[in-house]
Amino acid sequence: MPRKVTINMVAKQAGVSRGTVDRVLNQRPHVKPELHERIVKAMKELGYVPPREDQAKALGLAVPSLQPSVLGVLLSNEKGHFRNEIMRGIRDVQALLADYSIEVLIEECETNLPSEALERMDHLLEQGACGIAICAIDHVKIAEKIDELYEKNIPVVTFNSDISNCKRLCFVGEDVVSGGRVAGELVSKYIGPDDTLLVAIGNPEFNGHRLRLQGFCERIYEKGFSGGQMELIETYNDYSLTYRKVREVLERVPGIRAIYMANHSVTGCVDAIHEVGREGEIFVVSHDLTDSTKRLLKSGDVDFAIAQDIYHQGYRPLWVLRNYVQKHMEPSDETDKTSIDIICSENLGTFT
Repeated sequence: MPRKVTINMVAKQAGVSRGTVDRVLNQRPHVKPELHERIVKAMKELGYVPPREDQAKALGLAVPSLQPSVLGVLLSNEKGHFRNEIMRGIRDVQALLADYSIEVLIEECETNLPSEALERMDHLLEQGACGIAICAIDHVKIAEKIDELYEKNIPVVTFNSDISNCKRLCFVGEDVVSGGRVAGELVSKYIGPDDTLLVAIGNPEFNGHRLRLQGFCERIYEKGFSGGQMELIETYNDYSLTYRKVREVLERVPGIRAIYMANHSVTGCVDAIHEVGREGEIFVVSHDLTDSTKRLLKSGDVDFAIAQDIYHQGYRPLWVLRNYVQKHMEPSDETDKTSIDIICSENLGTFT
C-alpha cells in the first residue's frame, strides 16, 4: 500500500523547508516564483493531495475526497477514573467523526500481556482499521508491530504512555518526566536533608510510570537527596497491594516523612498511614484528580495532587489520525503535550 504523501515528503522532494511548502499551500506571500514552481512540481510528481478543496484548486492538484474510514482504539486494562475520562474523550470525538464518515472501533485489554495487545491490534486491523490509537505497555514486540504498520502506511498514535523506539505518528499525553519533576520539587520542599521518603509506582512496564519515576528522582537528586533516602515499591494500581506494601514500609522504616504516590491506589496508601497512626505526620503527593483523591485532598490526607488532562488524551489521538488518514496532514510535533496542574485543598474547587 503506497504511503500517503505528506508536506514533509514534498519539502524533501523540492529541497525546501516544511514552512515554505506550507506558505505555498496556503497561498501566503513572500515565496520566490522559482521556489513556488518547484514546490508545485514536487506536489504533482508525488501525487500530493492538499487537505482542503480550495488549496487543491488554487494549485491545480487533485481535490481531496473524504472516503469512509475505520479507526481503532486499543485501551490498557486500567479501570476507574482513567478509563472513565479516556472514554469520555473518545465518545465526544467519536460523535464528531461520524460526520466525516469515520467509524471508531474500541478494543479493551484485560491483562498487561504484550501478546493480548498484539492480538487486539490484529483484530482491529481485521475489521478494517486504517489507523490505531493505543495505550499499552512499553514492549519491544509492540514497538515492532507499530513499525510493521508504518511500512504498510497504517499510522499509530500512542497516548497516555508512550512506546519507545518505534515509528508511531505522535504521542498524546502528559510530559511524564516533567510531571515527576514537579512532584520531586513539591516533596523536596517538605522533607529535611536526613529524612526518608517512600515512592510507590504502578507498573514499571508502562513507559509513563517509568519516566514519571525518572523525573521525580532527577529533581530529588538535584536537591541534594540520595537514593539511600528512598524506599521504592511497585503496587500495580491495586488497593490491597498498595495498602500492604505501604504499611510494611512504614512499620519497618519509622523515619518516613513523605510519600510520593505515582500510581492510582492513593486510598490504600492513606488507609495504611491511618492504620499505623501516622496521619497528619506524612506529606503525601499523588497524581490524577479522581473522586477519591478529591475527597482525600479535602480531608487533608493528601497534600497535593498533580493532575493531567486525561479527557484530551482520549479525544486528541483520533482527531490526529483523522487528519492524517483523510487529509494527509501530519501532526506538527511528535508529542502533543497535555497540561500539568498542581492541586491542593484551596484550589480544588476550580478543577471540579
